[in-house]
Amino acid sequence: MRKYFLLLLILTPLLVTSQSFDNFRRARNVIVSVGSGSNYYVGELMEENLRLVRLNANVGMEYFFLPRISVRGELNLFRLSARDAFADEADERRTRNLSFFSNNKELNFAATVNLFRLPERFDRRAYVNLYAFAGIGLLVMNPKTEYKGKTYALAPLETEGVKYSRLQTAFPLGFGIRMRFLMVNSLVIEGGYRFLQTDYLDDVSGVTPFGTETTTKGRYPNPATLKSDLSRALSDRRKEFNPNFGNAYNFGVRGNPLTKDAYFLLNVRIEHYLHDSFYLSRRMRELMRYR
Repeated sequence: MRKYFLLLLILTPLLVTSQSFDNFRRARNVIVSVGSGSNYYVGELMEENLRLVRLNANVGMEYFFLPRISVRGELNLFRLSARDAFADEADERRTRNLSFFSNNKELNFAATVNLFRLPERFDRRAYVNLYAFAGIGLLVMNPKTEYKGKTYALAPLETEGVKYSRLQTAFPLGFGIRMRFLMVNSLVIEGGYRFLQTDYLDDVSGVTPFGTETTTKGRYPNPATLKSDLSRALSDRRKEFNPNFGNAYNFGVRGNPLTKDAYFLLNVRIEHYLHDSFYLSRRMRELMRYR
């Protein structure tokens, strides 16, 4: 992730350049942004971020087509991870002994509704504004784990005998606060929950026994049905925690097949309101009566 933060350091000064006073008086409907934040995983495994905060990077562009309503596109780069080893000793997840980490890319498009309007006189916009957003996005995930000193991608191994795609649909929903500073810039703090249509963000869901489709206790798969010795080793890792555990795959809970995984992003970013000369020719500005 270091290269992403280097990019942020390079781009941020470009967002705080000064403009003439005359330019401040005209409407600016297009915003570019750059920022970072933290992320929180929601799934079957023990959340590791409670002990180690992992940062993300994001860039975006937003367009106000109505004074209070805008549309935007945003790219988020972030890492999620969790490990049963962080569970309490009395928690059965500690014995389950599963873990994952995933470097993810999310491209989303959302609509925002703002509490205060964006006025035509740009210098008169609110100093503090609240907004809500909702949209749809694409998530590229790649759950991996470490085993005997090596890293393995879990999706190709089908550790539950289930084939799933690394490309998933995400539905972002959240709120934010926008605070004006340096005239043409804003500081934004935003929290957004992502609903997913998959339970394999962490490669853990659990096999539902036939006739028990309403149970939350997803069992381990029959190792004989898995594709390789490596798949079997990473499907049931209880022996690593307790070498005397045995081969009772039909005993114990691997996951909860009735719930989907999710994640939460808390971002802080700098927004810059673009002058119309950046994206429109002078002739177009005259035709649209920007002057």
